[in-house]
Amino acid sequence: MNETTTAWTESRIARTAWQAVRHDLIEDAWALRPLPPLRAERFVRWPRIERIGGRWLPHATVAFLALLITMAEMSARSTTSAPGNIIDFCLVLTQTLPVLLALLRPVGAFWASLAATVASPLTGEWGNPGMMALVTVMILVALRSRPRVAVEMWLITVTVALLVDMVLNDGYRTVMFLPLAFFSAVLLATAVALRGWRLARGEVAEQETLVADVRGQHSLLEERARIARELHDVVAHHMSVIAIQAEAAPYRVSDPPEELTKSFGTIRSSAVEALAELRRVLGVLRFESADDQQLPDAPQPDLSRLDELVDGVRSVGLSVEVARFGAQRTLPQGVELSAFRIIQEGLSNALRHAPGSRVRVEVSYVLTGLGLRIVNTPPTAKVQPSPGMGHGVMGMRERAAMLGGELTAGPTADGGFEVSAFLPLDQPAEEATA
Repeated sequence: MNETTTAWTESRIARTAWQAVRHDLIEDAWALRPLPPLRAERFVRWPRIERIGGRWLPHATVAFLALLITMAEMSARSTTSAPGNIIDFCLVLTQTLPVLLALLRPVGAFWASLAATVASPLTGEWGNPGMMALVTVMILVALRSRPRVAVEMWLITVTVALLVDMVLNDGYRTVMFLPLAFFSAVLLATAVALRGWRLARGEVAEQETLVADVRGQHSLLEERARIARELHDVVAHHMSVIAIQAEAAPYRVSDPPEELTKSFGTIRSSAVEALAELRRVLGVLRFESADDQQLPDAPQPDLSRLDELVDGVRSVGLSVEVARFGAQRTLPQGVELSAFRIIQEGLSNALRHAPGSRVRVEVSYVLTGLGLRIVNTPPTAKVQPSPGMGHGVMGMRERAAMLGGELTAGPTADGGFEVSAFLPLDQPAEEATA
């Protein structure tokens, strides 16, 4: 199979270059592209600066540069003409207004500034302030365009300036013009590098935000899977008890009626079918990994093991105080399991983020539910970084919401951290009706 290659002839190179220039600088040259204000996220640490208009700082900087160039050009022209000449002032504006126009129509501002700079020898001499106005416009365009546009603007500007100088001044200022061309090239290269750095930094920040979101969703799904596994164990236990009791109930009565036996048989069949369906749907979530499938099921923890949990935390150096209020009693297994996990996560957070602090755990038994409060003092030791952490509060909220409760977490006034939760109990039917 023959491969056809196209040779890069001079005409093709010139045609490609012209198409690029036409696309970048000619087509839609006067399109409206206003410079947007800075994003509010940049002023999170300095809210006062945002309130006084900090988001419009780039626009104010460009306006200040335009004012400086106007004053410099007027000062340069005052040495060759009468001060306060209205004609000179209008000529100066033709060179400095494109600087402001670059905020709205950057490519059109470049052509306007180039035309004003080319026309300036007709009304006087080449002025350095006027040339700086053109360079400023080129920098503003380069900061908002691809690097190819900066190269095209520089080549066009240098070519046009050299031609005008040779026609009007017989080329005697060419030697003086070369340093300005080199200086403008350095400034444009710096602007292109700054634009690339800004874009790369934005992409990194976007990727970090995306990774944080994915990590949060992953942690949330992991916590929900863990809750589902624990719920599976709790519900499966109760369904098994229902099936066994329904099967044994007819034998507790001598000569039970046939309807009663059939009803208990239906209850047992329904419980067994529900248990099988539950195991089919949620049974896969029981194990963390394939290795865990060889281990027997461990009993789910409850508040009776709270002292054991606290002793384990104390053994690693954290000072923990436990306070119980109200009449202690056995609560539904789901409530006790969620309460144990919330306290466990609160103590784990204190170990990671507040080493050397003192922790107080309060468990309040009330008529309508269970109240929890885990509060720690500020850390007294150096806090080690914990990559990938920060989603424990999300899991605790999931557990509280699963039971229809609520959970709040946040820093305290003295620099510590507090987690408060309330897990409601199921109300009797008569109370719900009332």
